[in-house]
Amino acid sequence: MRSVISVLISVILLTFVSPALGHTILVETESFENLGGWVVDQQCMGQMGSPYLLAHGLGRPVQDASTTVTFPAGGEYRIWVRTRDWVAPWDTPGAPGKFQLVIDGEPLETTFGTEGAQWHWQSGGTVSVEKRDVTLRLHDLTGFDGRCDAIFFTTDGSLVPPNEDPQMADFRRHLLGLPKEPQDSGNFDLVVVGGGMAGTCAAVSAARLGLQVALVQDRPVLGGNNSSEVRVWLGGKTNYEPYPRIGDIVRELDPHTKTCPAPAADYGDDKKLAVVRAEENISLFFNYHANEVQTAAGRIKAVIAQNVINSRRLRFAARSFADCTGDGTIGYLAGADFDITLTGHLGPTNLWRVVDTGEPVAFPRCPWAIDLSDKPFPDELNRLGKWFWESGFDHDPIAKAEYIRDTNLRAMYGAWDCLKNVRRKYPNHKLEWAAYIAGKRESRRLLGDVILTKEDLMSGREYPDGFVPTSWTIDLHYPDKRYEEGFEDNPFISKAEFVKYPRPYWVPYRCLYSRNVTNLFMAGRDISVTHQALGTTRVMRTCGMMGEVVGMAASLCKEHNTNPRGVYEDHLAELKLLAKQGVGKLDR
Repeated sequence: MRSVISVLISVILLTFVSPALGHTILVETESFENLGGWVVDQQCMGQMGSPYLLAHGLGRPVQDASTTVTFPAGGEYRIWVRTRDWVAPWDTPGAPGKFQLVIDGEPLETTFGTEGAQWHWQSGGTVSVEKRDVTLRLHDLTGFDGRCDAIFFTTDGSLVPPNEDPQMADFRRHLLGLPKEPQDSGNFDLVVVGGGMAGTCAAVSAARLGLQVALVQDRPVLGGNNSSEVRVWLGGKTNYEPYPRIGDIVRELDPHTKTCPAPAADYGDDKKLAVVRAEENISLFFNYHANEVQTAAGRIKAVIAQNVINSRRLRFAARSFADCTGDGTIGYLAGADFDITLTGHLGPTNLWRVVDTGEPVAFPRCPWAIDLSDKPFPDELNRLGKWFWESGFDHDPIAKAEYIRDTNLRAMYGAWDCLKNVRRKYPNHKLEWAAYIAGKRESRRLLGDVILTKEDLMSGREYPDGFVPTSWTIDLHYPDKRYEEGFEDNPFISKAEFVKYPRPYWVPYRCLYSRNVTNLFMAGRDISVTHQALGTTRVMRTCGMMGEVVGMAASLCKEHNTNPRGVYEDHLAELKLLAKQGVGKLDR
């Protein structure tokens, strides 16, 4: 038998015995000891099923990511790097995401990120290893979003690692020495998945009413679209009669940013974290991506989430669950009824900022980007990188998340290339920041006992369980015809169409729980509304108030040993009392 030694850098070093493999090392790049200028991207995992490192340098090569690996023995190792040429789907000239793998100071001859439209294992040839401890570095060559998922070394020259799940997931788990079963993280009263405004408010509300809450967030910050990673300002208004205390938690978290995108500090990441950390009843789990749900008899028993850095899996059991993922991920995995508008939906935006440096700044040509050299686009400084740089209207917002995000990046790079190198505008300005995480607007909508419609809003239909006030107009986005010529198959500039209705309108509580998964709440842009009604409910102050109500209802579920529907049927008066009292801590 030949031994297989597997390493998860900084986390795991385990030895296995297998008759099928030689000496083997798998390095998950997101677990590198030093990420340098590379960032972990999990939002666009798509077909990959795992996060990866992204060299998001805006045309300036980022600092090397580095780590040290311990090889089981010296010898000749074949190298595979999981990557892709991210612009290959558009058959454009050039490959912007080029990078090298440097081993103990010596770069391999292969340049990675230059082939293949899909994620795959690109061969890096062989390397002779003479000592046990070896330094690896990812060396970015362009600053234009090169990406690397994992690095695989093997002394078995015939072994090609699997590239499709479930074989790839099993292969990686085995080589990383991870247990097949997740670790038990405990039993909670409420598990909230998603740490945007809706999820954070739900967790705080429930915790202040005495529930033990797990808040599971797949990023290292709270706030979702209102975090420094995405930088969307909060829309909507709070604190309306007859429930003037609904919105108090939103106000505690609110950074009061008036523009977007603004500098990172304007989004109050620390402020949001401080509010959550102050609650002893909240257990906060950063960097955990929920990707499995265990159910029985129409109920969720537990959610399983995987750490995006070290691949550790945790199991979260609870009485109640709240899907605040935006994409309806937990409901979808649990078999909840849902709807999705695949054609003509609201698209994601990747915001970006340019700043005046006071001196000339060059920018590389981008022949692989969207060519705007002879096309009109919003080219005034105050219109660059704003909300209407939006794409993906007719693409699956979940399965094609990476494609949509990359379309936004290609539009940005193409516009800036045109302005700097063709039109010679803004010579002293540079790209200062761009979101690599898209600000999403619409995907799955989980269905509840009430599905709110545009007609409900327009007619002012009253529901006895109306708790969440909407104040935003019905705001739907469509491709802007002024800029669509030549890009009809994939437009990237939108316009908004606003429809007014009598405001505020009170969203019923029955939109905030699943009609067929009996212990599942939802808050945020995945609640039970139609595509058109989503045009008003999706803004973040409104989503945050949904979370406040969900936290209150979850407390009644525990108190009365009931489920979300039972709260409506048997305890609506108590929910109204809680809504009038509120659970905020600011001066009123």
